[in-house]
Amino acid sequence: MEHRYEKEYGCLILRMPQELDHYQAEFLKEEADGLLLQYPVRNLIFDFADTQFMDSSGIGAIIGRCKNVRFSGGYVKAVNLNEQIQRVFQISGLKKIIEVE
Repeated sequence: MEHRYEKEYGCLILRMPQELDHYQAEFLKEEADGLLLQYPVRNLIFDFADTQFMDSSGIGAIIGRCKNVRFSGGYVKAVNLNEQIQRVFQISGLKKIIEVE
């Protein structure tokens, strides 16, 4: 599993894999949900510094985690998006529901 995480100041920071495809999205869902249950955090940050590719499965995984965090009153943010991932966020509408830094 390529995902790395850290807990910092009440936030869970998930570092996304190089390719966020169907296979990796399934791991992301399981890992993120487990970590959100394990750690008492309300806020989630997706770090895309290493990500070069993301398909619709990755989009779905991110939206699902976003709904879970927002349901508990937290916020979700995406950071370090390269041009390719920014385009995916723009076209898919993720920029409208997730703060991008």
